[in-house]
Amino acid sequence: MKTTKIKLALLGLVFASGTLMAADGATIFKKCIACHGANADKVAPGSKGGVTINGADKNLLIENLKGYAAGTADNGGAKQIMYNNMKIWKLTDEDIEAVADYISKLPATSTTVKGK
Repeated sequence: MKTTKIKLALLGLVFASGTLMAADGATIFKKCIACHGANADKVAPGSKGGVTINGADKNLLIENLKGYAAGTADNGGAKQIMYNNMKIWKLTDEDIEAVADYISKLPATSTTVKGK
């Protein structure tokens, strides 16, 4: 009986810690504000076409972020900034998914990058 209670308590801690440690897109995005603005509606340095990322398609954002992490995405003259940031920040796939989800839900404007 005592062993069962201990197992249940440990299982509860595992589930609780997983929930507490889930990636928070809004918190992760704070790292991006200097270039993209607080609402992701600022044209980042060297961005091709003068576009912003606020309200962009989530899958496009994920693809680009993973491309920057791999050093293969090329969306502007300042791509090296993103390459370096992605190396420094060491975002996991879960982090990338969370921040892309957050950005995609921000209000889009006429400057928001369109899908492929």
